Amino acid sequence: MKKILLTLIITGLFGIFTADVAAQRTPRVDKRRSNQNKRIRQGVRSGELTRREAKSIRRSTKRVKRYEKRAKSDGTVTRRERVRLNRMENRNSRKIYRKKHNRRDRN
Repeated sequence: MKKILLTLIITGLFGIFTADVAAQRTPRVDKRRSNQNKRIRQGVRSGELTRREAKSIRRSTKRVKRYEKRAKSDGTVTRRERVRLNRMENRNSRKIYRKKHNRRDRN
């Protein structure tokens, strides 16, 4: 009887844990951040971005990460939070584009 009860408790806890992790996923944001990080690295390598510009963009990316972490803290990312995350990512993407295409080059 004790083994069955212990098994049920462990299974229940595992189920709660996996449900909590699944609720906290934001695959689109993660993929987008990955693509943006690649764009930043490419810009630094090619000289399109100065170190200061790259630092500024990375600071913005950290802000998005902090907000994402806060949105996930209660276990679910609401529709409103997803919209805000998307807007923040849009702004960050535009910032990358503008910084890469201005007339400043790293020499």
